[in-house]
Amino acid sequence: METVETIYDVIVIGAGPGGLTAGLYASRSNLKTLMLERGLPGGQMNNTAEIENYSGFKSIMGPDLSTKMFEGAKQFGAEYAYGDVKEIIDGREFKQIVTSNKTFKTRSIIIATGAEHKKLGVPGEAEFNGRGVSYCAVCDGAFFRNKDIVVVGGGDSAVEEGVYLTQFANKVTIIHRRDALRAQKILQERSFNNDKVEFVWDTVVEEIKGDVIKTNAVHLRNVKTNETTEFPADGVFIYVGLLPNSDQFRSLGITDAEGWIETNETMETKIPGIFAIGDVRKTPLRQVATAVGDGSLAGNAVFNYVEELSENLQKEKTVSVDLPIN
Repeated sequence: METVETIYDVIVIGAGPGGLTAGLYASRSNLKTLMLERGLPGGQMNNTAEIENYSGFKSIMGPDLSTKMFEGAKQFGAEYAYGDVKEIIDGREFKQIVTSNKTFKTRSIIIATGAEHKKLGVPGEAEFNGRGVSYCAVCDGAFFRNKDIVVVGGGDSAVEEGVYLTQFANKVTIIHRRDALRAQKILQERSFNNDKVEFVWDTVVEEIKGDVIKTNAVHLRNVKTNETTEFPADGVFIYVGLLPNSDQFRSLGITDAEGWIETNETMETKIPGIFAIGDVRKTPLRQVATAVGDGSLAGNAVFNYVEELSENLQKEKTVSVDLPIN
C-alpha cells in the first residue's frame, strides 16, 4: 500500500455536484485540495438526461453540467484523482484516507459520496441486470427503441425518467404501489398528458422474468386485492428510492441507523474536521441545487477549521518549547 507523502488541507471524497462545489470553494480559499472519485466527475448528473431546475440554466443535459462543474472546480488548483475509499482513520493533526491502493493524509475531509438506487430485491432482478433491468434511463434507454418498457416507482425519478423513455419506447407503463404519484405536480402532468405513458396502480413487482438472453415479463401483485398477473416487459427500469453510500464510514459513528450521515448547519459531523454534504447526508431534499449549497457551506467551513487547527497546533508547540526542563 503506497502512502502519499503530501498532506492536504482538505480531501473531498466524491465529485458529484456537492463535491465539485466544495472543491471549488476550498481551493479558492487557497487550501491544498484533492477530490477523490471512484467514477465519473458529476456523479448522478451523468445519468440524468435533462436538468431544468438548476438556477442559471433554462435546461441543460446532465453530462454537460457535470463537465462545466468539473472545469470550474479545478480552476483554482484543486487536484483530482481516482480513489475507491475503504476507510477513514481519524487523527488530531491529520486524518488518513485509505483507498484500494493508496493512503492519503489530510487535515480535513468532506464526504460527498452520494447515494445509489435501492434494489427491489425480487427474483430475477440481479439475474437480468444489464439484460433488461436498468436503473439509468439515460444510459440504457436507446437499447429499447420501439419496445414496451416498465418503470417501477412513483417519485420524481420514476416519472421523469419514464417520460424520457417515451422518445425510444413504444409504450412506457409506470407501476406504483400506491394509488397516487409522489412526484412533483409538473412531472405528473407531463406523464398524464403523454399518450405513450400508462399506469398500473396499487401494484408491486414480485418477480422479473425472461429467457436466457433478456427480460420478457414481470410478475405483478395488486396490494389491495392480492390478484396476480403476468405483464409483458422488454425492459424494467427501477426507481424506488435511494440508499446512502456510507458503509465505509459507519465505524466512525457519524451515521444514523439507516446510514445517512448527520451534520450540523455548517455540514460538520460529530467528529471535528469531518464534514458531509449532498445525498449522503441526512437531509429533506436531494437535488443538484441543495448539494451545491451544501458544498459551498462545507468548502467555507473547512477553511475556518484548518485555520483554527493550525493556530492551536502552533500554540501547543510554542508552549512545549517554553516549558522549563527539570
